[in-house]
Amino acid sequence: MNGLDWAVLIGYFGVMVAIGVWSHKRVDDVSDFFTAGGKMPWWLSGISHHMSGYSAVMFTGYAGIAYTYGVTSFITWSFPIALGIAIGSKLFAPRINRLRSRLHVASPLEYLKNRYDLKTQQALAWSGMLLKIVDVGAKWAAIATLLSVFTGLSLNQGILITGAITAVYCTIGGLWADALTELGQFVIQLLAGVAMFVAVVLKLNDKGIGFLDAWDQPALEGHDKPLVAQYGTVFLLAFLFIKLFEYNGGMLNQAQRYMATATPKEAERSARLSAVLWLVWPVVLFFPMWMSPLLVTSNKPDGSDSYALMTEQLLPHGLLGLVIVGFFSHTMAMCSSDANAIASVFTRDCAPVIWSRARAWNQRSGLIAARVTTVVFLGLSMAAATQVNSPAFKDIITVVIKWVAGLMGPMAIPMMLGLLRPFRRSGPTAALTSWAMGLLAFWLVNYPINWNVDGGVPLQYQVSIPLAVSLVLYILIGFLKPEDTPERLAIIERINTDGDGDAGSAAAAVPEPRDTAEGTPIGSSGGV
Repeated sequence: MNGLDWAVLIGYFGVMVAIGVWSHKRVDDVSDFFTAGGKMPWWLSGISHHMSGYSAVMFTGYAGIAYTYGVTSFITWSFPIALGIAIGSKLFAPRINRLRSRLHVASPLEYLKNRYDLKTQQALAWSGMLLKIVDVGAKWAAIATLLSVFTGLSLNQGILITGAITAVYCTIGGLWADALTELGQFVIQLLAGVAMFVAVVLKLNDKGIGFLDAWDQPALEGHDKPLVAQYGTVFLLAFLFIKLFEYNGGMLNQAQRYMATATPKEAERSARLSAVLWLVWPVVLFFPMWMSPLLVTSNKPDGSDSYALMTEQLLPHGLLGLVIVGFFSHTMAMCSSDANAIASVFTRDCAPVIWSRARAWNQRSGLIAARVTTVVFLGLSMAAATQVNSPAFKDIITVVIKWVAGLMGPMAIPMMLGLLRPFRRSGPTAALTSWAMGLLAFWLVNYPINWNVDGGVPLQYQVSIPLAVSLVLYILIGFLKPEDTPERLAIIERINTDGDGDAGSAAAAVPEPRDTAEGTPIGSSGGV
């Protein structure tokens, strides 16, 4: 990097902070901070939903998969995400929107107290927060790894810089700042992605390799196969099922995008836009990665530095800085949205249970708590980032695929399936048992069993077995021990039907502080 590249990078950081300051004016209460008051346009929500699903892991871990195996990086990652969001646009998006517009909640998990019980809500909330600390830590480590390639900064220095900048704008401006910065980041990534695509095509032409002829080159032998090695059919099906839950709200930050729109119909349109973007745009980003074996030689066994090396060699200064900004844009988009989601879960769901004073927070106190929680979460995730390459977590892609995908099902199934009428018989027993046994299955498959199997348990089973265990138990226990009380059925009906409270400023209200011992609202607003 030279002075021009640094100017682009510093200018980007400045714009992100400025957007956060401007968004501060639109945040008057916790509803604005966590769900944009239900006033976000569907197109902005859709772009924000799309951007909050990326990170620099795509340019490190998935770049390594593309370098090693080729198109399977798209077939087993962004394609199932696009398909999962498309299915969820009808199945989940409208119902998650009604959590805010009809139940008047500000956290995606807030409804679980009434849908199941307090213990279930707390189990899912605390385990989800812990998983997110590890997940976001992997994202910080990924962007710091890329930054070290270009600047020579250490991993910890890169983590500190990106985390601190993100903390400023998302803490000040809440979800509005997240969405508006993600819009700017989308434009930046559009320019950077197209620039890299064109640079690779021109470089291939200089080598006498045509756009389609490249696949016949010896270095890309077998790279056109959609499913290879550990990324086979079982992995694809498992990943599709996992992403159906994860990207429609199971990881919480995407659920907030659906909640932020004015109506269930707009939430559905938002999801459809995100699905289209996930189907089309990653092809542009992946093409240079697929061609990377023809242009660079990776210094790492997993090929995770291939995209950074190619960027450094092919792009002139200025454009190089723009692409680096693109790396930052994806990671900061995801991490800031995660921070906002976790802050909503802690302040709305956990703090009132463990601290009696939190039950009496007014709007100002709740907003201060939300901002403090955001900073604390970012700090913890940055600390976790320094341990990503430790024996416990291993490399970045292992954290993202094994830990996040493997643990997603047990945490998301009670939350997501609890929205749907066919699973109305599943109550607290089904939810808690499926959650606990899914986590146990993850530990058994990834550690004791994996240690005693020659060559280890294949990756597709490491991520799919916990999900399968949770799903089967959730459904089975619901039939064997139905807990569909009138109160729980009423919650499900309000989530599944339209009616008063689907739009307007009144719908953006949040519930009064709850009596956490009884699970009933204090006052007349909120809850059912």
